[in-house]
Amino acid sequence: MIKFLLIYLVLISSLTARENPFFPSKNETDIPYSSNKVALIQPLKRVALSLPSTARTLESVTITYKNLDGSIVSKKELVGNSIDWHLPVFISQNIGGDEKKTSPKKEKIQAKKLTKIANLTFISLYADHNHLNIITKDKLLRNFLLTQPHRIVCDFQRDIDIRSYEKTPKSGTAVTRVRFGNHKGYYRVVIELDGHYKYRLKTTKTGYAITLL
Repeated sequence: MIKFLLIYLVLISSLTARENPFFPSKNETDIPYSSNKVALIQPLKRVALSLPSTARTLESVTITYKNLDGSIVSKKELVGNSIDWHLPVFISQNIGGDEKKTSPKKEKIQAKKLTKIANLTFISLYADHNHLNIITKDKLLRNFLLTQPHRIVCDFQRDIDIRSYEKTPKSGTAVTRVRFGNHKGYYRVVIELDGHYKYRLKTTKTGYAITLL
């Protein structure tokens, strides 16, 4: 009788129990389980996205989000608006609505305020964000665009001997540098830009106007 009792006690002592029977053991890692613990995620304030200088139109916006059940879904919103690549695109949840409203009339007035960026006795250049006015009586022989860096080259007719000259404008315009060079029968104006552009040139009463596109 004592022999059978000792065998029974040995068998009982060899059995192990888990501390929490509601979670899998270390050897049961392939069995999924849930928890009431919620991960702390910071609320969305604002995200800024910078675009390259080649960007001109925001075609669409795609947002990928996670649902309560953990599934991942993407939602695409068509936009089709022109953009200024100098400015970042913001994604935010701003209830306050602190965006300043500017009337179209005021914006039109501000766009006409051009800053002088270079000047010689026979030619002056004025610019703002994407406009450039060339004040001169000299005839424009040719104009073309070069890359690396992006720059507009304008050749004006004038038989004059001048030294090479360059000017670095202050910030606030798309022009980073203006260079003047002397050639036989004409002089060259090189307008270096801060990014990738196309341009449109037209003749005005005072010279020429360039619009960056």
